[in-house]
Amino acid sequence: MPLKAKATQDFVPIKQVRDGIIVLKDGGLRAVILANSVNLSLKSSDEQKATIFQFQSFLNTLDFAVQISVQSRRLDIRPYLLLLENRMKVQSEPLLKLQTKEYIEFIRNFTESVSIMTKSFFVVVPYTHSALRPDSGILKKFFGRKSKEELNIAKQEDFEEKRSQLEERVSVIEQGLSRCGIKSAQLGTEEVVEVFYKVFNPGEVEGKIKLE
Repeated sequence: MPLKAKATQDFVPIKQVRDGIIVLKDGGLRAVILANSVNLSLKSSDEQKATIFQFQSFLNTLDFAVQISVQSRRLDIRPYLLLLENRMKVQSEPLLKLQTKEYIEFIRNFTESVSIMTKSFFVVVPYTHSALRPDSGILKKFFGRKSKEELNIAKQEDFEEKRSQLEERVSVIEQGLSRCGIKSAQLGTEEVVEVFYKVFNPGEVEGKIKLE
């Protein structure tokens, strides 16, 4: 008897993305923080040492694990070229119109011969809270079966409790990065979905995730 093929979702541990929080199938939560980069080569030797020491101190103060992920993708230059073409069409000065056209061709040829990459830096903050629940296992027989409404309320309260703990960790990370001179922001639902879409569709062009 041939084996039934499994759907791709069966291999993804994510159950849903809710209010910007990733809910895993095992009940764990994850938050994703987008961080900017710091160019150490533009700093003096003393500034470099100070930044590295501050980042080291920040990591040593954490009492929970985090994951730092870097996403590198080819830059989509097409929106910029479209903007230039629209401006060229409304340009009344012949010389400026010609220069704009030559500039467009230069950018197009250059980007075709050289891969211009963009990098996004993410910090994944986890929270997993395992506790015995009255509605599972042997305890279900002792406490009795709950109604669907009671189960939904219990699940919502459990989610809010774990999210509160997760948000405290997110705050610790953001404050620690700020002391290192790194701007950061937690991603919302749409941004999180976009990140995972890029992960599972590496052939797609760069999206719009930006740190304001």
